[in-house]
Amino acid sequence: MQILTISDEVVPTIYSLNIKQRFPAIDFVLSCGDLPYYYIEFVMTMLSVPCFYVYGNHDGSQFLETGEELTAPRGAISVEGRGMRHGGLSIAGLGGSLRYKLDGYHMYTDAEMMRRAWRLVPWMLLNNYRYGSYLDILITHAPPLDIHNGPDYPHRGFQTFLWLMDRFRPRYLIHGHIHLSYGYTSTTETRYGDTMVINTAGYGLLEL
Repeated sequence: MQILTISDEVVPTIYSLNIKQRFPAIDFVLSCGDLPYYYIEFVMTMLSVPCFYVYGNHDGSQFLETGEELTAPRGAISVEGRGMRHGGLSIAGLGGSLRYKLDGYHMYTDAEMMRRAWRLVPWMLLNNYRYGSYLDILITHAPPLDIHNGPDYPHRGFQTFLWLMDRFRPRYLIHGHIHLSYGYTSTTETRYGDTMVINTAGYGLLEL
């Protein structure tokens, strides 16, 4: 199974009429936020696969040239604050970043993010009962605390995600938010317990 992961940056290799030739065997797409909705729609349409997404801290209303207002990518499936099964995998999402201003969209304190995470617990417990594991893939926008973090507060990670990995042991946590071009870190994959944490700012390819 091949999964295309995208976040934060419009990549010419992806936003190309040749995308199907470059990535002929993608089963589905995961989007970790801060992308134009037209870009997400293009990717899933050209590849003819579903896309599961969360919001980034810069996401909000976006307008087409016709003046039409979009609040989400059309045809994509939100896993924001919820979990679902697809292709034999359990997928859940917790988008947004740490709150660094009062009027921003999709920003949370760590306490607020913890409350969002607790709402996933009944679903994960049922998942474990039915399928033998709590969660396969958690997609987020921000990273976990002290893993792939930037030096400034807006790019700091969530303590909540460490708790989720300690307690529910997802196979993967895939995030964006930390642009490699900013020079914060060159590390994109870090093992934390049973979880592989992957920074997909730009794009990545995950093979299961």
